[in-house]
Amino acid sequence: MSEKSMRLRKLTALAVLTALAFAAVCLFRIPITSVEFLKYEPKDVIIAVAGFVFGPMAALAVTVAASFIELITISSTGLWGFLMNVLSSAAFAMTASFIYKKKKSAAGAVAGLLSGVVLAVGVMILWNWLVTPFYMGMSRESVAAMLVPVFLPFNLLKYGLSAAFTLIIYKPAIAALSKAKLIGEKELASEGVKTSAFVIAFGILAAASLILVILTLTGVI
Repeated sequence: MSEKSMRLRKLTALAVLTALAFAAVCLFRIPITSVEFLKYEPKDVIIAVAGFVFGPMAALAVTVAASFIELITISSTGLWGFLMNVLSSAAFAMTASFIYKKKKSAAGAVAGLLSGVVLAVGVMILWNWLVTPFYMGMSRESVAAMLVPVFLPFNLLKYGLSAAFTLIIYKPAIAALSKAKLIGEKELASEGVKTSAFVIAFGILAAASLILVILTLTGVI
């Protein structure tokens, strides 16, 4: 296959993944806190898959494209929301895919995703404090008071769930992209997530679910 054909196939795959990421925002916004604008959406799972297959710059491209489509269609938070979406998704997916690119294995995938969770949570705590007062019309003092009891557990749950779901769907996603002829032998040959990662994923998912139940019962969220 020529270089031009390979490039076209990659662009097509990224376009499909961008469309899926946007669809995830539209169809699966799940409230998990009492704060109206804090909802879980699996968009970052699709973006992380793009990064695992094509690398961190692909994750960034899908992040920006999906966030821009959201901005001009369904967003109610304008440019501030666009900025927050790009920062959060890029922090999670680019970090995960960068580490996975260096170590193509189940351990590398898990390490990358957990690192993505940590970085994304830290980034969003900072940027919620900086930006949320502007686009939600809240005082900085009110936002600061919400950082630990609301934003921290929400973001831990959000990115923990996204990490688990990424491990669960990655191999099926690879198979689907291969069947649609959107990836070639090069991407398939470098696929390193093993079945053992699924066990870890379910463990993360179970832990996140338990944390959610505990926080809900104790009235934290």
